[in-house]
Amino acid sequence: MTRLSLLAATLLALGGPASAECFADYKAKQDDPLRLHYGVAQVSDSACSGGRGAAEAELAPRLAAGGWTLLNVLSVFGPEGLGERKASAGEYFLRF
Repeated sequence: MTRLSLLAATLLALGGPASAECFADYKAKQDDPLRLHYGVAQVSDSACSGGRGAAEAELAPRLAAGGWTLLNVLSVFGPEGLGERKASAGEYFLRF
């Protein structure tokens, strides 16, 4: 009976939502005139598990489409880190 319960619990866990929310905070710039911004963006699970380099590869084209150049990704984090970054990101909170 214990094995059956363990198997059922495992199957339920695997059948749940496959993705977790993942975010990155970054710095970007525009030239002529120089403008800088700090922002927070949602990234894919693969970018989250791949770390800052994977998040940079995902964010750079998104920012470029908006006329920005990615300078660097500061960190990759889960939803628990959103609240503390929202005020700092301002209008660039979840924009890209």
